[in-house]
Amino acid sequence: MNWSIFGAADARLLPEGRVTGPMPWVIAIMMFLTVLAAAAGLGLGSAAQRLDGGNRITVQIVEADPIRRETQARAVLAELDGAAGIASVRRVPDHELHALLEPWLGSGGLEDIEVPAMIEAELGEGANLARMGAIIASAAPSAQVDDNGQWLAPLERLISALRWLAMTLVLLMAAATAATVILAARAALDTHRATIEVLHLMGATDHQVARLFQQRIALDALFGGLIGLAAAVGALALIGQRVSELGSELIGSAALSPSSWIMIGTLPLLCVLLAMLVARVTILRALSQLL
Repeated sequence: MNWSIFGAADARLLPEGRVTGPMPWVIAIMMFLTVLAAAAGLGLGSAAQRLDGGNRITVQIVEADPIRRETQARAVLAELDGAAGIASVRRVPDHELHALLEPWLGSGGLEDIEVPAMIEAELGEGANLARMGAIIASAAPSAQVDDNGQWLAPLERLISALRWLAMTLVLLMAAATAATVILAARAALDTHRATIEVLHLMGATDHQVARLFQQRIALDALFGGLIGLAAAVGALALIGQRVSELGSELIGSAALSPSSWIMIGTLPLLCVLLAMLVARVTILRALSQLL
């Protein structure tokens, strides 16, 4: 078997180059959108983990008298420290409260402003919010208990819905990429039907002919995937820079972790594998119908 003949045929099966041919650029667009959707899903997953608001309560001691405020704060700390259902408890320092007020009131004279005493408690297994509220009320009549989970529940539901939407978009982009490969493979088969017949007369099998198409489509998919990945990473870097300028802890919690970047980096390889599999199945099925 003269394999050089098949090498020459490989160059003619898909004559369009990887710059002028439409398939690599279509795949590049698909990969760009896929990376953005995957990054959104992974970032939202990271934000959901960092929120974790359903396992925390905040206690504010709203008392004008600083002595009584301090006494009640210490009483609440004593009651919650080691109580059943409490994983950890801490008193929020005044300088953290001043830092929260600084964007609104400015930095001058914050030390002279009386702020409520604030206590954060991390809830463990078997925590009973009603019982916790009764304990806190008996220790500090001026205390106000905020269940963070109650306020963050709508946001958590929104994040969950957006994550499912991002996953759906990734699957749709994969389906669109497969459809693009199918159309390109069928078009190449129709264009080079005569060449394929000559190869069959020379003794080439369907699997050998399919391998020629598979290699060229894999190279086109790799080229387009890398272009799309590079463009998407540039867009994500620009978005990340703009988010960091906002200084928002909530929005910043959607930052991608190193493992997320590794997963995103494997998307072009997955695209190549998908293109090779779809091209092989499509071409073998079409060749079986020709004979």
